[in-house]
Amino acid sequence: MFAATPQFEAALRIVKTLRAAGHQAYLAGGCVRDLLLGRSPVDYDVATSATPDVVLDMFPRTFAVGAHFGVVLVAPEDTGAGFVTEVATFRSDGAYSDGRHPDVVRYTLSPEEDVKRRDFTVNGLLLDPVLISAQTSSKGLPPAGVLDYVGGVADLEAGVLRAIGRAELRFEEDHLRMLRAVRFAARFGFALEASTLRAIRSLASRIHAVSRERIRDELTKMLTEGRARRAFELLDETGLLREVLPEIDRMKGVEQPPQFHPEGDVWTHTLMLLEQLEAGCSMTLAWGALLHDVGKPPTFRVAPDRIRFDGHVEVGMAMATEICRRFRFSNDETRQIVALVQNHMRFADVERMKTSTLKRFFRLEKFDEHLALHRMDAMASNRDLHYWKFARERWQSMPEETVRPQPLITGRELIALGYEPGAQFREMLQAAEDAQLEGTVQTSEQALALVRERFGAPPA
Repeated sequence: MFAATPQFEAALRIVKTLRAAGHQAYLAGGCVRDLLLGRSPVDYDVATSATPDVVLDMFPRTFAVGAHFGVVLVAPEDTGAGFVTEVATFRSDGAYSDGRHPDVVRYTLSPEEDVKRRDFTVNGLLLDPVLISAQTSSKGLPPAGVLDYVGGVADLEAGVLRAIGRAELRFEEDHLRMLRAVRFAARFGFALEASTLRAIRSLASRIHAVSRERIRDELTKMLTEGRARRAFELLDETGLLREVLPEIDRMKGVEQPPQFHPEGDVWTHTLMLLEQLEAGCSMTLAWGALLHDVGKPPTFRVAPDRIRFDGHVEVGMAMATEICRRFRFSNDETRQIVALVQNHMRFADVERMKTSTLKRFFRLEKFDEHLALHRMDAMASNRDLHYWKFARERWQSMPEETVRPQPLITGRELIALGYEPGAQFREMLQAAEDAQLEGTVQTSEQALALVRERFGAPPA
């Protein structure tokens, strides 16, 4: 059964209002695709013959954020609704000299003309929301009320992602569409239609004309929509991987010691991690999984005993930092992604760590992500979860106040005792905290006594 959401009801009211004023109006784009696939759209878009100025005047709460491209955002009169509906005027576009936006936008009264300037056939469907009935087919909504000028319904049924019209032209107009093709094909489990695939391969190098932020956002969606492995396999197949992430492309064929990595080379291992990323996972965990072994290709060597990757963690941290900088990640995002790379090998030592070291390990920001990455890492190699189980059990069983206790002493107490402020203060405080975390001191007096014993009495 089709469940009408507040977003759908808002779009339906907009369509009815526009039609009552004599304009054509339909649901358009991804929401129609999702409805036909039996999925619940996150939001709804409306396509109409009404021009932006008409739409702006017709509804009380509007935002002309894209009016020069024929797009107006219409908000519900209920100010607490928290969503908007994108209303776009039927249009045909001129040339795209910047590979992203049309130089000229011409409005039209023809829905067919509007559809034929869109990206993919499955996104080029229009739907009359008034005709949506309460009954649905086994796959999704019935085709009644669907306007299909590009064969999108047949491609949905066949599981094919096909560019509308001539594929080369669609990708020359907007280079980002190449990455979107990969993402949609992966998300829905579709095959890339042959001419669409050939066009991406021939134009892959054009992706560098797209802003790095937009590339980052598409890659992040690929990593967090639940089909990351398929997305990266398609990036490789289309030639886009070596353009946007050459560091990952270089993982292919880099052998690993079979006694630790029976799954194969670094590329295969990374794909097996990506396959475990669940839809909706955090972007930092996803990028950490992708980059955790990025330092292996440049550190590969065959030693007398086995294949080795000496220093791959440190090299990987530097490479991950550079990749995050290249894609304009925030400082906080970069810090977490690099921390995941930095610490992913430490789990092999958890059973030998002193209690104080283990507690400091657990203090890592978002430690749950470190734990999740280690589990994926293990499952993508020897499938030995021994260290993961040990760390998880200890982490979950330790009260927060024992992992991050209030310090027993600070620099003020050391000064009051007669110690001169200086570089040694840090060592003194660390020694006191170690003993506190180990449980060998419980009071300030005991902590100060430990400092006097280890570092000597303060100067007279």
